[in-house]
Amino acid sequence: MKNVNMIIVGVGGQGTLLTSKIIGNAALKESYHVKVSEVHGMSQRGGSVITYVKLGSSVDSPLVEKNEADIIIAFEKLEALRWIEYLKKGGSLVVNDQQINPMPVITGREKYPDNIIEKLRHMCGYEKVIAVDALKIAKELGNTRVVNLVLVGILARLMPFSKEIWLESIKESVPTKYYDVNKKAFEVGFGLM
Repeated sequence: MKNVNMIIVGVGGQGTLLTSKIIGNAALKESYHVKVSEVHGMSQRGGSVITYVKLGSSVDSPLVEKNEADIIIAFEKLEALRWIEYLKKGGSLVVNDQQINPMPVITGREKYPDNIIEKLRHMCGYEKVIAVDALKIAKELGNTRVVNLVLVGILARLMPFSKEIWLESIKESVPTKYYDVNKKAFEVGFGLM
């Protein structure tokens, strides 16, 4: 059973914590050991949020160090750029091509960087960066809160778990009344790969 180190990064309120719960539940169903460590930061004010997820046959520490992440899931492209040094050589980056201006940009002190996705592809290799406009997909599904499930659907294609295991984990992790839209978002992401 191969160990997998990943980090989930985004801005407060985007569903990073639910995403880590879904991943952890799926891994447990497949008999992996799982460690999750959440760092909230200024999440309630739209600040950066990072969650570490480690799974495998034996997992000691929940933290992922620089150059150790097999996968980074980024809910916002500037957050992907901010945390890219954690991705190991040959690792995969799943990134939502969405711009959420941080406070320094909002106040005019800083400028939001240009061409972030291209920079990430240059740094990681074109084939290792999976960029998608998950917000557009979520809007088409009628619920902007399912961006995270679009990204989980993409992640599912990179992981050794069956689609059924992912759907079970989603069903156990989201309120019943939102399961159908979350399932649809997952399936759209799953189908993109």
